[in-house]
Amino acid sequence: MIFRSLFFILVFVPFLIIAIPLQALIIGFNRPFWHTIPRLFHKLGCFFLGLRVRVIGEVARGRPTLLVSNHISWTDIIAIGAVAPVVFVAKREVGEWPFVGLMARLQKTVYVDRTRRSDTGRTAKAMGQAMAKGETVVLFAEGQSDIGTHVLPFRSALVGAAQVAMTSAGASEVNIQPLTIAYTGLQGLPISRNERAMVAWVKSKTVKQNIRDILSGPVKDVTIAFGAPQVLREGADRKAITKAAENEVRAMLVGLNRGGSLPPKSTQV
Repeated sequence: MIFRSLFFILVFVPFLIIAIPLQALIIGFNRPFWHTIPRLFHKLGCFFLGLRVRVIGEVARGRPTLLVSNHISWTDIIAIGAVAPVVFVAKREVGEWPFVGLMARLQKTVYVDRTRRSDTGRTAKAMGQAMAKGETVVLFAEGQSDIGTHVLPFRSALVGAAQVAMTSAGASEVNIQPLTIAYTGLQGLPISRNERAMVAWVKSKTVKQNIRDILSGPVKDVTIAFGAPQVLREGADRKAITKAAENEVRAMLVGLNRGGSLPPKSTQV
């Protein structure tokens, strides 16, 4: 804990003092390399939080891509952001949190108000515009976080709305790519079901309790797996494609939680 405190004071804070205004300028001038500082921020965040991230596969190329993922903890964002240049879709409340909201805006986060069905169109339009510009968008498709042992049903509404938005933006095809995040170990040992509460943001915990558990806990082994992309074309059955992505994420999560081995090409940050 002392080491993390020193790292935060001597490394993280000086980085933020320089990076925040610089990133604001980069975004303000619409520079294409705007991902660079967020990636470095997330890599430092992994080190600070004790996240040891492994990666299977890679983001699909060749067409606009929507990553549909399971969701376990706010640390998912740090882990994913460290290994891929992405734009996140987050609930509206995130933009109102001190500091977190600022950092989210500096990563061009798209917000969704899940309490208003009418907000789906606005969010989908923003997602479609981001993908039309070549960005890869991450959607936590369950709509909420979970303990990390299973996958909740994926919501297809935003996937379908993004399909319409992409079509109106001039793209006829979009990649829908499954993304699985799994917390597989603590300090190199397999994580038990009870220990998952040290990582997952469950409803019984306050934000402060969850942050305390993350910061005071041991090194956490995280695996991020990119599945096989499916092409979502105009007129395609978005519910069927979303369900197929959900099934693949579930299968990958079960395999990883049971100690599934990583392929030789996996990398570590």
